[in-house]
Amino acid sequence: MATREHVEGVVHKAIDEILPGVEIDGRAHLKDLGADSVDRVEIILAVLDRLGVSEPLSSFGGVPSIDALVDYLWERLR
Repeated sequence: MATREHVEGVVHKAIDEILPGVEIDGRAHLKDLGADSVDRVEIILAVLDRLGVSEPLSSFGGVPSIDALVDYLWERLR
């Protein structure tokens, strides 16, 4: 079973690949890091693929922060 730390690492790696050089603050929204809508979709798709999770993109519309995204995905894996 994946740990929260593993999920967080996968999310942070995807963010770093799509938005290289940004400082990741778990309390921030991806928009706060400069991610446009395409960047956000690419990050989420990369994370879903790496974690082997199948979830509609519409599920992520109300996720308020990177930490909340990590928690949401971790719950799906538990």
